[in-house]
Amino acid sequence: MINESTIKEIISSQGEDEPEGEDMSRRSFLWMGAGAIGAVYIGAIGYPVYRYLATPAERAAQAAAVTQTTLDGADKLPVNTALMFKFGTKPAMLIRHADGTFSAFNAVCTHLGCTVAYDTAAAKITCACHGGEYDPTSGSNLAGPPPKPLTRFNVEVQDGRVTVARA
Repeated sequence: MINESTIKEIISSQGEDEPEGEDMSRRSFLWMGAGAIGAVYIGAIGYPVYRYLATPAERAAQAAAVTQTTLDGADKLPVNTALMFKFGTKPAMLIRHADGTFSAFNAVCTHLGCTVAYDTAAAKITCACHGGEYDPTSGSNLAGPPPKPLTRFNVEVQDGRVTVARA
């Protein structure tokens, strides 16, 4: 005859054949799912924030790593013209003046970071964003809102190669 104590023994002994830890409650499953969703959410928000904050430092380090660049054939640049090139990660400009000399500058406007251009007709470096103007020989401000001159690079011409280096 089966009595109440036998039923309790049968019920309590049913879980003994199964290895421990494999039985997951509904609550544990939901907590684990919520944790996984939270981790994905934090990653989806955190990674772009990290890239936004880390990128300027990485770019600055890359730009600082480049100390000079050589421009082959730049000695044949026509008088009163400019050649745009990359100096590290930033745009730069090499200008050949009427007397045959060269000047080189960082081609980023000191006002708001727009890329500047050389105006051959006016013989000036101009920024189209807010009307900034710079002297093509010294990089100093001539007009507009830029607060400081363009960063000037040293230029050396040797055997038909123009080498531009940090000043």
